[in-house]
Amino acid sequence: MQTVTLPVTGMTCAACQSRVQRQLTRTPGVRDASVNLLMGSATVTFDPALSNAAALVKVVLDSGYGAELPGTTDDVVEQLATRDATASHEYDALRIRALVSGVAGAVAMVISMPLMARNDHAGMGVVADPFMRWVMRAVSPGLESALPWLYALPTHVITWLLLTMTVAVMVWAGRQFYVNAWKALQHRAADMNTLVAVGTGAAFIYSVLATLVPGFFTAHGVAPDVYYEAVIFIIALILTGRMFEARATRTTSNALRSLAQLRPETARVMRPTPDGGETEVTVSLRDVRVSDLVVIRPGERLPVDGVIESGSTSIDESMLTGESMPVAKAVGDRVIGGTINAAGAVRYRATTLGSRSVLAQIMMLMRDAQASRAPIQGLADRISAIFVPVVIGLSLLTFAIWFGVLASGGTEAGAASVRAFAAAVAVLIIACPCAMGLAVPTAVMVATGRGAEGGVLIKGGAALQRAGDVTTVVLDKTGTVTEGRPAVTDIAHASASSLDDAALLTSAASLELSSEHPIAGAIVRAARARGLTLVVPTEFESLSGRGATAMVGAQWVAVGNTTLMDELSLDVSSMAPVVATLQANARTAIHVAVDGALAGVIAVADPVRTESAAAIASLQRLGLHVIMLTGDNAATANAVARDVGITQVVAGVLPAGKVAAIADLQRSGAIVAMVGDGVNDAPALAQA
Repeated sequence: MQTVTLPVTGMTCAACQSRVQRQLTRTPGVRDASVNLLMGSATVTFDPALSNAAALVKVVLDSGYGAELPGTTDDVVEQLATRDATASHEYDALRIRALVSGVAGAVAMVISMPLMARNDHAGMGVVADPFMRWVMRAVSPGLESALPWLYALPTHVITWLLLTMTVAVMVWAGRQFYVNAWKALQHRAADMNTLVAVGTGAAFIYSVLATLVPGFFTAHGVAPDVYYEAVIFIIALILTGRMFEARATRTTSNALRSLAQLRPETARVMRPTPDGGETEVTVSLRDVRVSDLVVIRPGERLPVDGVIESGSTSIDESMLTGESMPVAKAVGDRVIGGTINAAGAVRYRATTLGSRSVLAQIMMLMRDAQASRAPIQGLADRISAIFVPVVIGLSLLTFAIWFGVLASGGTEAGAASVRAFAAAVAVLIIACPCAMGLAVPTAVMVATGRGAEGGVLIKGGAALQRAGDVTTVVLDKTGTVTEGRPAVTDIAHASASSLDDAALLTSAASLELSSEHPIAGAIVRAARARGLTLVVPTEFESLSGRGATAMVGAQWVAVGNTTLMDELSLDVSSMAPVVATLQANARTAIHVAVDGALAGVIAVADPVRTESAAAIASLQRLGLHVIMLTGDNAATANAVARDVGITQVVAGVLPAGKVAAIADLQRSGAIVAMVGDGVNDAPALAQA
C-alpha cells in the first residue's frame, strides 16, 4: 500500500468534504481516504497496482474541486511554506470581504427603514413578527429625526439604491458562492454554496420584482417588500464563518511553523578547490548533499543530520528530547539538524536530508495527526450529504402548503403565490448559515480563546469533544512538571576548603560569565540573585564536554565534571558521597577548583514547579491515571516522579516514541490527554 497527501482547493463546507471523500473512497484500489476541510488536503492510502496519484487527482477534479499532484520537493518545510502562503492569502481576502459586506448590510438596513415604516403605516407587510415590528417602530422615529433627507426620498429611489448596493456585494464579495454552486450543479451535486446561492438568489429575484413591478404586489394586497439587506447580511454572515475557518486553517500550522523555524536556511560545508584542497563555503540548505562535510561553530543551529568526524562539543537537544541539559558529543556520535551547538567547533558528515531528516519526520508526524478526523466527523458527513437537498425540499414544501392553505381560504391566486414565495424564501435564508458551517467553528474559536486566556492551548474540536471522557493524563517532564531551565539547587564544600557559599559561587559564576553553556547561565543567575559581585574572567578556556578554566582576579578557577578534575590531578573522592546523593536526586554535580585545590560542588537541576505536586494530586483525586513521558534518562525522570507523586514513568523516548507510547495507551482503551510545552511534544500532543 502507498499513502499520498493531495492538496485540494475549492472545498467550503462539510458537504464538499464529504463528497470528495466519498468519491475517493469509491475509487478502485483505494483502501482509505481522509479529507480535511480546514487543511485543504486529502490523505489517501491505495494499492499502487490498481491506482496512482494522477488518477486520484482526476477523481477530485471530476468531483468539481481543484487538486494537484504533491509538490515535486519532498521537503516538508517548503510544502508548509506554500500552504501557509495560500492560507494567509485566503484569510486576508475573506476578512476584507466579510468586513465590507457587514458594513454594507448595516447601511442597507438603515436605508431600508423608511420602506418598512411606509409599509407598516399602510397596513401591509409580509412579515407580521410583533418583535420586529416593535423594533422598527422604536427605531424609525429617531432615525427619521436624525436623517430626514433619507425619509424624504421616493420609494423607487431607495429601492434602486438598495438594488445597486446588493448587486455590488453579490458580484464582488459573494461571487464565490454562485460560481461554486454552478460547478456543483454541473456535477449534479449540492453543497452549502448551493444553499447560499438559492437562498440569496430567491430573495434577490423577489426583491427585484418588487422593485420593477411594485404595482403587481399592491394589487394583490401585499406590500412590495424588498429583502436586499437580508441578501447582503447573509453573504456577510457566511463570509464571516469562512473567515473563522480560514483562521483556524492558519492556526493549525502554528506548531508546524515553530518546528520549521528550527532549521537554518544555510549551511557551511567544505568543498574541493581546483588545486586539490578544500575550502569552507556557505550554501543554501537545498544545496547540501549527503556526505558533505558540515562545519558548525558554538552557538549555531545544526542544518542537517549527520555524524561527527572531528572535534567534540555539547549539543542542546531540547527541541528533540525537551531536556534543558546539553548532551556531550564526540567523534562518531550522531547529531540532529535543528539542535544547537552549545560549546566547541565541530565538523560532521551529512547523512540524511529533506523528508528523511529527524526534524522533517517530526513535522510529518504532526501534520498527519492534524489531518486525522474528529470522531463526530462521520455524523457530520452523513448529515451534510443530505442537508442541502432536504432544505430545498422543505422550501418547496413550504411554498406548496402556504399556497394551498391561502388559496383554499379564498385568497386570490396571485396574492397566495406572493405570500407562499416569501415563506419559501424565508426557509432558504434561515438555513443558509447552517450549524455545520458556523456553530462548530464558532464554538471551537470561543473555547480555544478562553483556554488560551488560562494558558491552555487546545488543538481543536476533536480534543474538546473527547475532553470529558479522558481517563489518562500524560505529562511531559521538562517545562511541564519542572521549570524548564536549570537552576542551582545545592552548594557543598570540600573539607579542606575555607570558602563559604558566597565565595564559592562568586568564583564559579565569574568564570561562567564567558560561557554560553546553559549550566553556566544557571550558576550566573544564582549568583546575581544573591547580589554577589562578579569579576570578568581572563584567560578563559572552554574545554568541550568537560568544563572551563580561567583567571578570576588573582585566582585560577576551574569549573567542570570529574573528567576535568582528573586531568588537573585533583582528588575528588572526598566529595563522592555528596555527588552520589545529588545524582540520585536528579542533580548535576559541577566541581569547582580554586588555585589548584578542590573547593566544592555546585548542584544544578531543572527544579520541580511549586504547584506540580498539588496539581497532579488533584488529577488523581478525579480518578485520572497520571503518567510521565520524557526524553530524559530514567534516573532523573524517576527522581522527579517521586517528588510529585507519579508512579508510572516512560523515559528516554524521542518524539516518535512519545507518539507510539500514546498510541499504545489509546489501543488499550484509554482516552489520553497530553500536557506538554515544547515543540518536541507537538507530535504527541497531536496524537492525544
